[in-house]
Amino acid sequence: MLDSPYTDLDRPPLSEAALTRAVVRPGGLWSRLSVVDRTGSTNADLAQAAREGAREGAVLIAELQLAGRGRLGREWTAPARSGLTFSVLLRPEVPPARQGWVTLLVALAAASAVRRLAGVDVRLKWPNDLLVGERKLAGVLAERAEDAVVVGMGLNVSARAEELPAPTATSLVIEDAECADRDPLMRAVLREIEAHYRDWVAAKGDADASGLRAAYVAASATIGQDVRVELPGERVLSGTATGVDASGHLVVHADGTDHALSAGDVVHVRRR
Repeated sequence: MLDSPYTDLDRPPLSEAALTRAVVRPGGLWSRLSVVDRTGSTNADLAQAAREGAREGAVLIAELQLAGRGRLGREWTAPARSGLTFSVLLRPEVPPARQGWVTLLVALAAASAVRRLAGVDVRLKWPNDLLVGERKLAGVLAERAEDAVVVGMGLNVSARAEELPAPTATSLVIEDAECADRDPLMRAVLREIEAHYRDWVAAKGDADASGLRAAYVAASATIGQDVRVELPGERVLSGTATGVDASGHLVVHADGTDHALSAGDVVHVRRR
C-alpha cells in the first residue's frame, strides 16, 4: 500500500482540483488534468488514451511512477511526491520534418519555468535533459502514439542525495532553490509549455519564425561544447556541437564535416 500522502509533511500531495482550476480553461491548450496516486508509466497511459481518441491537451501527473523510463530504455525512479512526474498529449499540426522540436520545446519551457520561479540556472543538454552544471535535474521523453505525440517529464524537486537514481543527478532542494513547492512549479511549467507550443504551431513548426530556436540555443549547455555522441549501431562521433538545425537535429562538426544528428546519447567532453 502507498503511504498516506499526508505522512510526509515535506511532500504534500498535489491537488487535481486546484491545478485544473489554474490551467484548464476554455480556449486554452490544456483540456483535462488528472493526478493519480501511482501508475506504471504516465507516457504509456496517455499513449493508450491517444489511441482511444483523447483530445489534445490531456495532462496526467503521477505521485509515484513504478515503471518510468528515460531515453534508451533507462529506468527513471523517484520517491513518491518528491518530484513532478507527468505527461502531456499533443497533436501538433506542423510538418512531420519539424515535429522533432517537440522534445526540445518541452525541455526549454520547463527550464524557463524553473529558472524563473526557483532561481536555479538550468541549462539544456540536447536532446532531452535539464542540467544544473553537469548534474541532471530532469529528463524528457517523447513518443509517437499514432497521430499524437506524448511527452513525459520527470523533474526532481525534493529528492535528497541518497534518494536520487544516480550520483550524476540533482534536485531543486539540493540546489537550494527559491521555490520547491510542486504546485506553483507544475502550473509554471504547463503555462510555459502552452506559450511556446502555441507560438510554434502558429508558425507551422518554423523554429526560427516562432523564436524557438533562438531561445533554445541561448539556454543550451551543449552548443559550443566538445562532445562525444554515441549513435545507434554502436557508432561514436566526436566533434564540436555547433548548433541545432531547422528540424531540431544537433549539428556536430567533426573531421571537417557538419553532421546533423536526429538521435544519440551526448557526452560533454571537458576541454583541458
